[in-house]
Amino acid sequence: MIEIWGRKTSSNVQALMWCVGELGLPFVRYDIGHRYGGNNTAAFLAMNPNGTVPVIRDDKGDPLWETGAILRYLAGRYGALDFWPAEPLALANVDKWAEWAKINVALNFTAPVFWRVVRTAAGERDAQAIRHALDKLQLNLAIADAQIARAGYLAGHAFTLADIQFGHLLYRYYTIAVERPVYPAIARYYERLTQRPAFAEHVMVSYDELRVP
Repeated sequence: MIEIWGRKTSSNVQALMWCVGELGLPFVRYDIGHRYGGNNTAAFLAMNPNGTVPVIRDDKGDPLWETGAILRYLAGRYGALDFWPAEPLALANVDKWAEWAKINVALNFTAPVFWRVVRTAAGERDAQAIRHALDKLQLNLAIADAQIARAGYLAGHAFTLADIQFGHLLYRYYTIAVERPVYPAIARYYERLTQRPAFAEHVMVSYDELRVP
């Protein structure tokens, strides 16, 4: 049994939960962070001194934090070889795209775009900053679109951990009120992701509780 600390509206928790769902792992999750609080208690900080979510404990082992590290741990322990290969070069290819998605897409979307559009009061939103952030994001989405058009998924012809690091942001990207250029391969890819039960359950989650009017 995996214990998970983190609210379901956290994008990092959503990536983790999607992975757990794809791997079919039993879990219990506790709502921690944002309006639920609990991430600044002594007990939580003893597990993660950063006070951030998610945190997991697998099989009563030591707590793990940092989403990417948790995902790689779960993939390595429980994933099939097409999801997280054993051969070093194939593994590095998946990990390469997973890291790329985190650094170039997630970090350029969540705070610069999503927070400014959803988690900022309407009267305080900086339209120019949002436009600039979207322009920067689009450069990386164009790379993803070309890669997916060639390969089918982000790291190749099979669904891998890289798709979780990239794809978990697309529900929010396609549902917030911003102008989006057409990326045909990503649009088709996203439609396929929405048909995956674990994606629908853990990623297609309302973020209304995060909205600032």
